[in-house]
Amino acid sequence: MEARKITQTVVDGLSSSGRDEFLWDTKLSGFGVKVSAGGKRSYVYQFRLGGRKGSTRRITIGEHRNPWDANDARERAEQYARVVAQGIDPVAAAADARRIAVDLAFPAYAEKFIDSCEGEGWRKLVSGTLKNHVVPHLKKKSLPQIRKGDITDVLDRLPPKQAALKRNAFAVLRRLFSWAVGRGDIERSPFEGMEVPPPVPARDRVLTDEEIAIIWSAAADAGSLFGPIVRLLLATGQRREEVTQMDWAEVKRSEALWRLPKERAKNNVAHVVPLNELAIQVLDRVARGEKWPRSGAVFMTNGKGPFTAHARGKKRIDKRAEVLAKKPLAPWRLHDLRRTMATNFQRLGIRFEVTESALNHVGVSRVGVAAVYQRHDWLDEKIDAFTAWAAHLEAVFEKATKAAEMPKK
Repeated sequence: MEARKITQTVVDGLSSSGRDEFLWDTKLSGFGVKVSAGGKRSYVYQFRLGGRKGSTRRITIGEHRNPWDANDARERAEQYARVVAQGIDPVAAAADARRIAVDLAFPAYAEKFIDSCEGEGWRKLVSGTLKNHVVPHLKKKSLPQIRKGDITDVLDRLPPKQAALKRNAFAVLRRLFSWAVGRGDIERSPFEGMEVPPPVPARDRVLTDEEIAIIWSAAADAGSLFGPIVRLLLATGQRREEVTQMDWAEVKRSEALWRLPKERAKNNVAHVVPLNELAIQVLDRVARGEKWPRSGAVFMTNGKGPFTAHARGKKRIDKRAEVLAKKPLAPWRLHDLRRTMATNFQRLGIRFEVTESALNHVGVSRVGVAAVYQRHDWLDEKIDAFTAWAAHLEAVFEKATKAAEMPKK
């Protein structure tokens, strides 16, 4: 087509010749209209970087009347011309802009970060924190646009009494931005120079033997799933989610062992838990016999999903425990069962290293040089420890039963 000034009237009058053709503007070099073989008319800008030796490149501005008109398209072409005059490639700049707007939009980037997380416990914490507390506030804001003030706003909006939630949110976001810097998606993290929220006061609640017996008994009335979960938490001392999401493929009755894969462990370290007689009895009741299924969730709900009603089950136990004790128990949490077992291991004379191994806890005996050279798995010692713990619990239960049977004076 012969070059002429591109106007709305001119473009409206263009028709297809059956092949792709270009109409170039006589006023602005590089500004043109492409008419496809099918008659589609689109505004384009053609340019060259690096002088005569540079290659010719073309960027599409948009389709005529959908929504571009000739004047708007000319203004965009003029913007590209100014960018090219500065030695900048508008095609690359447009791609970067799209990447920032789409790939680096916080919701999409949060999903990418969640997918990169290893360990089921960590991934669940990251997912819940980002989806419930961060994405709703940051919305579609692009990662490079997020500043310290945005992070502060997110943290300030969290319930003030939930110090642990604030620290978790801080840790998750700091890790996300550090990951983004490592990938080259942003230059610097907004967390540089930010202070970590104050630590959560350490809990020291340890159940007494009397409380242990009451909770064990109350668990019998806490439902077919939550009751056994609580008893396994007490018998094994493992973490709540690790017990709740137990799979039959992980436990072997003939070996009296529970092999927890690293993907399900909070610290991403595979773990072997000896199953003492109490734990085996609990699992026998769940399996309705001594022949355990080969696979499938141990605590499967009627909806075929994992058990999640911990709060509701805990209320049932507290209500029943109040009846048994004839008074409310001092406030306690499921995690206190783990601390209670660890404390009683000390009472039973179990070595500190064995206790750490039994809890799958990365402590001072499993870091640094010890982590490199200490390869003993403590399995035999753990078997003895869990056996002793079961014997202690049996004695506690027997004592509680005798006390309940004694006639009142």
